[in-house]
Amino acid sequence: MDQRTIGFIGLGLMGRAMVECLQDQGHQMVVLGHRDRTGVDAAVARGAIEASSAAELARQSDVVMLCMGTSDQVEMRMLGNDGVLAGARHGQVVIDFGTSLPASTLMLGAMLADCGAAYLDAPLGRTPSHAREGKLNIMCSGDAGAFEQVRHLLEELGENVFHLGPLGTGHTIKLINNFYAMTSACAMAEGLAMAEAAGVDPQALYKVLAAGPNHSGMMDFINNYARDGQIDLAFSVANAAKDVGYYRTMAEDLGMRSRMSGATDALLKEAKTREFGDKMVPQLVDYLNDHLKDKA
Repeated sequence: MDQRTIGFIGLGLMGRAMVECLQDQGHQMVVLGHRDRTGVDAAVARGAIEASSAAELARQSDVVMLCMGTSDQVEMRMLGNDGVLAGARHGQVVIDFGTSLPASTLMLGAMLADCGAAYLDAPLGRTPSHAREGKLNIMCSGDAGAFEQVRHLLEELGENVFHLGPLGTGHTIKLINNFYAMTSACAMAEGLAMAEAAGVDPQALYKVLAAGPNHSGMMDFINNYARDGQIDLAFSVANAAKDVGYYRTMAEDLGMRSRMSGATDALLKEAKTREFGDKMVPQLVDYLNDHLKDKA
């Protein structure tokens, strides 16, 4: 059994499920406090050690894992006198499981390389329940040798583990994936709302769309909510807005201009500013049913 100590920062819903999965595999864990202490307290009760800072966690760990919501949060835990970089050492592997900006990832990777450590970006697909069962989709990129050092840990957490290329590739692919998914979701939500506004049975529209090449899992997620109130996609409007915004920032960092993401970005931000950010993406059908007549 791997005797390396794993440090884990970010025990929200996904992170706490990942920590529980790793503890079930017998790994010694060092964890860092979260504003909601539920995950930290549960991990400590199962034998984890709680660190006083990210630097202290890094000093006690052979592998450091972060599962944070934004690039700003990752940088806050990585930089400064109390950050991971302050405790990083030669041969250490640091993994960012969040959905971060590639430019930030490359910056942090260069700083870790100066310490002799390696940085991997490994954004996730699927849900906390999949994490608890070790069935995540993990889109990892970075140094191939570092990936091989932690491959078995990733395979304990993930059913489908990919090594996609140089550092930043995983975050780039995840942002493109989420842009495409959220654009599809927003288009389907508007289509169903528009059909109802026009006096057309939304399920008649769905049957026609689903019979052709438009059919997709995302279409079904939105339609299942519109028809039955069933939420298959537990992904908030606020998170969707963040990821599409990151996609647009990534395009700008590349010197490019995204045409297609503009409408998706605008709808998600509009819904978020109207206190709809905590709702799930399929519930955009409700939002649009109420606001299709709004003027720009």
